[in-house]
Amino acid sequence: MWEIYDRLIAGIPEDWQAEEIVRGSSYAYVRSAGGIGIAEIKSYEYRMPMFTKNMEGAPLREVAACVKSWNFYEASVGLAAINAYYNSIEVAKKAGVKIGDSMHVEDRIYDPFIMSQNEVRDQKVTIIGHFPHIMTLLAPICEMKIITGEIPQDDDYPVTSADYLLPESDFVFIGSTSFVEKTLPRYLALSKKAKKVTLVGPSTTLAPLLFEYGAADLSGFVVKDIARAIRLIKGAENGKMFSTGQKVAFKR
Repeated sequence: MWEIYDRLIAGIPEDWQAEEIVRGSSYAYVRSAGGIGIAEIKSYEYRMPMFTKNMEGAPLREVAACVKSWNFYEASVGLAAINAYYNSIEVAKKAGVKIGDSMHVEDRIYDPFIMSQNEVRDQKVTIIGHFPHIMTLLAPICEMKIITGEIPQDDDYPVTSADYLLPESDFVFIGSTSFVEKTLPRYLALSKKAKKVTLVGPSTTLAPLLFEYGAADLSGFVVKDIARAIRLIKGAENGKMFSTGQKVAFKR
């Protein structure tokens, strides 16, 4: 079950360092090689952390290993470290991710739910997590089910339903918090029969190796305005994280 995580960690160059580590109320970031990686915070900290030492200045690989922690606050930092490498503009472009040169690109061009409206029509669709506008974009045109481990809304399914719903789904959208929760490998395995599996959310790691495990679309985010993203995470400025960069669609 750790294979995906171990390969993501091993793919980070040995000479990259975690220059700065900050964990805000909603996001964590790790600065490395002139850029930052971000990850959404998951608020489960009942387990002891893997590390109690100062991690700033440590190899990025070592900080990335925190993603395997069952203390989800710590695991969020680990995912941010992973994204500091794979979601950096230079690395992502080399991998084949299309990133515009301007500071902002029209989000709708890369929104996975808007882009999938035609292909999911009259299909069985399962979405893990809640996302803006899906009730308007998808619910009227397909047989949509939502699985959530957070505060449930009307008609949501519990996490335990994944074993039953995913194998019979035509299209699956997996929220990026599954990286931190360690449910991603299982969700991918359960979705092997789906026509298309999309990983979606600002924490999505833009690593091509995820295609080997069944993902067809990595719908993630790259930070362009690093200074503003840092201010937002630190609480020095208010605003939307998506205003600091570009949504991307990395397709197999």
